[in-house]
Amino acid sequence: MTAMVSRAVGAPIARLEGPAKVSGAARYAADYPQDHLAYGWIVPSPVPRGRLDAVLTDPAAADVLAVLWHGNAPQLQSSDDPELAVLQSDRIAYRGQPLALVVATTLEAARRAAQLIRLDITAEEHDVELRADHPDHYRPEKVNPDVPADTGEGDVEAALVAAPVAVDVTYTVPALHNNPMEPHATIARWDGDELVLYDSNQHPSGIAEAVGAVFGLTAERVHVITEHVGGGFGSKGTARPNAVLAALAAWVTERPVQVVLPRQAMFSVVGHRAPTVQRLRIGAEADGTLTAIDHQTWTQTSRLFEFVESAAVVTRDMYPVPNLRTAHRVVPLDVPTPRWMRAPGEAPGMVALECALDELATELGADPLDLRLRAADPGLAACLRAGAERFGWSGRDHRPRQRREGDWWIGTGVAGATYPATAMPSTARVRALADDNFEVAIGAADLGTGARTVLAQIAADELGVPVEAIRIRIGDSTLPAASVAGGSSGSASWGWAVTGACRLLKSEHRDEAVFDTTDLVERQNRKDRHARGAHFAEVRVDAVTGEVRVSRLFGMYDAGRILNPRTARGQFLGGMIMGMGMALHEESVLDPAAGTWVNHDLAEYHVPTHADVEWIDAAWLDRPDDDLNPIGARGIGEIGIVGSPAAILNAVWHATGTRIRDLPARPDKLLE
Repeated sequence: MTAMVSRAVGAPIARLEGPAKVSGAARYAADYPQDHLAYGWIVPSPVPRGRLDAVLTDPAAADVLAVLWHGNAPQLQSSDDPELAVLQSDRIAYRGQPLALVVATTLEAARRAAQLIRLDITAEEHDVELRADHPDHYRPEKVNPDVPADTGEGDVEAALVAAPVAVDVTYTVPALHNNPMEPHATIARWDGDELVLYDSNQHPSGIAEAVGAVFGLTAERVHVITEHVGGGFGSKGTARPNAVLAALAAWVTERPVQVVLPRQAMFSVVGHRAPTVQRLRIGAEADGTLTAIDHQTWTQTSRLFEFVESAAVVTRDMYPVPNLRTAHRVVPLDVPTPRWMRAPGEAPGMVALECALDELATELGADPLDLRLRAADPGLAACLRAGAERFGWSGRDHRPRQRREGDWWIGTGVAGATYPATAMPSTARVRALADDNFEVAIGAADLGTGARTVLAQIAADELGVPVEAIRIRIGDSTLPAASVAGGSSGSASWGWAVTGACRLLKSEHRDEAVFDTTDLVERQNRKDRHARGAHFAEVRVDAVTGEVRVSRLFGMYDAGRILNPRTARGQFLGGMIMGMGMALHEESVLDPAAGTWVNHDLAEYHVPTHADVEWIDAAWLDRPDDDLNPIGARGIGEIGIVGSPAAILNAVWHATGTRIRDLPARPDKLLE
């Protein structure tokens, strides 16, 4: 297939996003009207491992345009991501894998026909259970995000033996699933040989490149429109099978095709946070000085594609010690491929590290805040001190069950937080318009985080005009290429490009300026920088039922310049609440016999609701980091989830005396 991209679709232009969203005018991936639109419905594998021998359909099914499977689907080109090679092989790698796609003139007809299809499958023995002693575990060369799997400094074993005080504990974090409000969705249309995708994703130019590759097209020949996105949490950072399936079906039927994943498919097709088993050994002097840390982690990947959750990486930076060892081992299983989920690596890794540190404080008979302050760098120490003052932390007795009100035990907890501060290459274009307004164009994606608002503010400040004079064009792969909306790098990356283009426009008195940050970012990223944070929690635990209520949750952050206090606070609070879910609610429950997650919907996969959030607040230090990028921002999207689960779990221990090392902290575990 060869094609030239049609520019007729047009890129979205917006001043303010709020009115469009609250009025229902904002268009998401499945909202774009198309002539003769057809609907695709995925037929998932009912087994986790085996071979698909045939697909048997009713040839008289009404309104069905096509049933695609590996026996009749057009051949795709090879891809760096094997999961995009949909309907290309008879091999079944996980339960829920798309085995066929029914395309019909109505959604109801497609779904009904998919229910009636018979699959001729040769099932095989499967293995879906992660164990630290699994015989097939191995050391990967790299872990996410492309860093060494193992590191070592000093003599860890000797230091642990010599330490007057030490802990040796194992924490397990279950599989967790991204569940944005808007599921993954795509409308694909071929205008002759031209491919247009209306797709919900975090990286329009990246999706254009990935989907184009499997159809033999360059990125310039694919037009991806991502005007509004109803959340992603990392799951939409790369192209997913729904986009390829929609494009395949549109090619075969010669009409636009919509593929929207039902909620249940979100638990199999789009990735998840892999479960981890983490062993922490920490040694210290009697005064609390840390002397050694050994962080070993085991996790899983699919047999299709290696993705390694990097839970031990966070320990390499958090608390400098003379003797430090971190290691990752991974087991290939018959499961879907894990992918990015908010703060990949850092979120589960910090649970184990910060809870183990709390256990060390208990052994020392020390205030856990004082122990952290002794080991913290200046940024973390500043967050701990300022956060303790705002929260009202006046020291904590190292003994649990010291405060009770009626049936409720009361406890408090603290945890540190960190997340890398990075920027990625991006390009922006700024143009002066005839009406004294300015257009800012960059191929970024707004996941609901307020990217449009912040970019408009950045441009207005640089150009010296009211923010109302800025028109923002984003969410389109034909605009200047931007980095992925992920890794807490969006504002730092895109804002840098916008700042550069605005300055170029002013200094050279142009009507249009384009600025590419690639060379600048490559030089700047050689510096190792992190945002820091501190979380404080107060919980109540019912002595009769084991119910846990988070009475207060507070976060203090050192994240560089805060570009918009309102949107920033929303990001911090959202991360902290997601951390609450990680600590108390969220758990993808595996059925080993069936090889699937049994609670694959929002009725049974529990997340925090309004009633769970009693009092929550966030604040930050006013410390712009102008050495990192021109706007001085470090990134805020993920650090909120990094430490809040540990703070809550530490508070649960302080309230009850029960240390939950197998997340989440369900009532049955507290009543054992």
